[in-house]
Amino acid sequence: MRRGTEEIPGYSYGLAEVARSTVSVEQLAELKVSAGFTEEDERYLRLAGQVLGDQVEQVVHHWRNDIIASIPSLARHSRTPEGEAIPAYLERSNARFCQWILDTCLRPYDQDWINYQQEIGLRHTSLKKNEVDGVRSSPYVPMRDVIAFTAVMNKTIKPYLTSNGNSADEVEKMHTAWCKSIQIQMALWVGPYADTKQAPKEW
Repeated sequence: MRRGTEEIPGYSYGLAEVARSTVSVEQLAELKVSAGFTEEDERYLRLAGQVLGDQVEQVVHHWRNDIIASIPSLARHSRTPEGEAIPAYLERSNARFCQWILDTCLRPYDQDWINYQQEIGLRHTSLKKNEVDGVRSSPYVPMRDVIAFTAVMNKTIKPYLTSNGNSADEVEKMHTAWCKSIQIQMALWVGPYADTKQAPKEW
């Protein structure tokens, strides 16, 4: 059984310590239009959250252990500079990774959600990477790696959406909604990287 969000190390969704994003709810609404994200997508994303709810640990294990671990340029971001594993770091970040899937599907896309997207972006840059968990690992995750890996996440999430006996049409709509949400999140995560005075040359 998953732990409550208050028990997830480093998970600060909705807390005062999370800085307010410069992106407003109104601007997010414009991003939704740009991505073609509709009220129907919202409904199917909620359905996806119900389907994925008991599978998030499996999904993250698949991503982290079966895929990322086999790609040196990605695996290094959860290891020491010498290439040694950091089990506690993986455990903590995996718990947040699991919760991110649920937040993607089930949280309202309000100002708290927008703010936390900025926080996630920051935690991939040198401004905050390793800070939350107090570890010694790669100084940042290049934005190009983050963007490229979304193709893998989008492809590999789909089989998990079929596990609840939903129709092929429902699965397709859940998957489409998921992909649109990820596209929107990428647009928000790029913000911290775009400020080259704070995170130079981290694309």
